[in-house]
Amino acid sequence: MVEQGNGKNRTAIVTGAASPNGIGLNTAQRFAREGWGVVVLDLDGTAAAERAQELMRDFGVPAHGAGVDVADESSVHGARDAVLARVAAGELPPLGAVVNIAGITSPAPFLETDLALWNRVMAVNATGTYLVTRAFLPALLEAGWGRIVNMSSVSAQRGGGVFGKVPYSSAKAAILGFTKSLARELEDSGVTVNAVAPGAVDTDIRVGSTEEMEASIATAVPLGRTATKDEVSNCIYFLAGDESSYLTGITLDINGGSHMH
Repeated sequence: MVEQGNGKNRTAIVTGAASPNGIGLNTAQRFAREGWGVVVLDLDGTAAAERAQELMRDFGVPAHGAGVDVADESSVHGARDAVLARVAAGELPPLGAVVNIAGITSPAPFLETDLALWNRVMAVNATGTYLVTRAFLPALLEAGWGRIVNMSSVSAQRGGGVFGKVPYSSAKAAILGFTKSLARELEDSGVTVNAVAPGAVDTDIRVGSTEEMEASIATAVPLGRTATKDEVSNCIYFLAGDESSYLTGITLDINGGSHMH
């Protein structure tokens, strides 16, 4: 019998969760609002620690914030060891979910990219998802229950056409293959693996975007607007809970109808 999840005695790992106007922080707040312990991991360690303090203050839940470069294996392992030490000490509940949100975009046209840009975008988005998942998965398997939710993008499904171009779309497409393959490999372990693929969202990731570009993006969406961060984090939270127990290997589209398939 697989142990059932219960947010009030589990911890969610959320990467890329320190930016004030990001999906990551909004998702961390969504988990905290439901009583989960939360680990905020971000390249900006100072901001991550501050966000964790805010979660404890505002929601009364245990939280931990730390700096991590998701593209660096030793950095990820250091963050994992610190988190598991706090779980062992009873300062955080057992792990229940890993949410891979950390990512960067690449608005440059293909012939204006170079190998350094390609490698960096792939490293943060795709390799980062692999490293963080690989680090925390054993704890989920040991518990016999867990949820892994990976951040992809509509750009992976439609070949760009929103803001991020070839390196970004390629990295996000890799995440979709990773999600399906790992979900199949884990089978009936009690750990599910799913992805979300948002379209345009009201965050700051589209660096360099203009009002005209934003208006054009919104016009191309059947619902006539970009998504709110709440609309994305609600979907992530659903995939991290008991209600999604029969879903694994899926990609949940959150794009207002801009890509239908």
